[in-house]
Amino acid sequence: MTQLPILTLTLNPALDMATEVHEIVSGHKLRCSEPLLDPGGGGLNVSRAIKSLGGDSLALVAIGGLTGDRLAGLIRSEGVTFLSILGPGETRQSLTVKEEVTGKQFRFMLPGPVWGEAERSRVFTLLRATARPGGISVISGSQPPGVPVDFPAQLAGSMPESRVVLDTSGATLTEAVRRPIPGLDVLRMDGEEGEALAGHPLETRQDTADFAQSLVRAGVARTVIVARGADGNVLATADHRLHAASAKVRVKSTVGAGDSFVAAFVLALSRGQSDAEALALGSAAASAAVTTDATQLCRPEDVMRLLPECAVSKV
Repeated sequence: MTQLPILTLTLNPALDMATEVHEIVSGHKLRCSEPLLDPGGGGLNVSRAIKSLGGDSLALVAIGGLTGDRLAGLIRSEGVTFLSILGPGETRQSLTVKEEVTGKQFRFMLPGPVWGEAERSRVFTLLRATARPGGISVISGSQPPGVPVDFPAQLAGSMPESRVVLDTSGATLTEAVRRPIPGLDVLRMDGEEGEALAGHPLETRQDTADFAQSLVRAGVARTVIVARGADGNVLATADHRLHAASAKVRVKSTVGAGDSFVAAFVLALSRGQSDAEALALGSAAASAAVTTDATQLCRPEDVMRLLPECAVSKV
């Protein structure tokens, strides 16, 4: 199946480790199970999920030190096409621990090395060389320490002929809403982030659609998507407002659900599918991701099995 070129950008990747303990008790030595290692980081996870769904992408990944070498090896073993950007210091690690007696999940995220002007310049040079006109570029995940809050706008400016998808949080998201990025194609956020920006609860799908469409009309992005957890996802453009249901599944781990959504949504768009079809596939991928253990992403067979449950309706 033909598709537009997809580029993903991960400037603050992580070597994800996931393990289990019987019970978390302070002051005790906690005996962990054999750790599961995965290459992590928003854009990298998007590329991994695109690969599993039968699509192609090019992942630009900042890598440094011995941890970076190990991360690169894991990426290669999954068959994801990537280019490494020399990052400062040592690539960070993250740890996810599941407590067996309660089923609770604890996530520990290290900050990563601080970026300077040299690293930022390398990224802009590489983006100008690799972003394909008419393709889709995904900026996803946390930004590295040391970059300005408007860094995604600078990154998007290096890809003027690419359709840019931004999935971020915190101060970076607030900045993207306060000072819209020219030509931004898609902005995605979680429900809690949407409520923080709106300044009030988004209790109903109508509330979420009103908020998302207000951002579109303010010039923040052509399309705004807000996740509503188990209630699915809402998409708004200037002309339409859609909701895709989440499939009814047993949740094992919410890690990677957002990245799986973005991967499936972008892959569908790259294949010329409609917003409704892309939203449904994204919701199915997010639903599939929460059924997998620890930091694992969606499995294609689960996505296709759950897709009929992710009905799309107008809001």
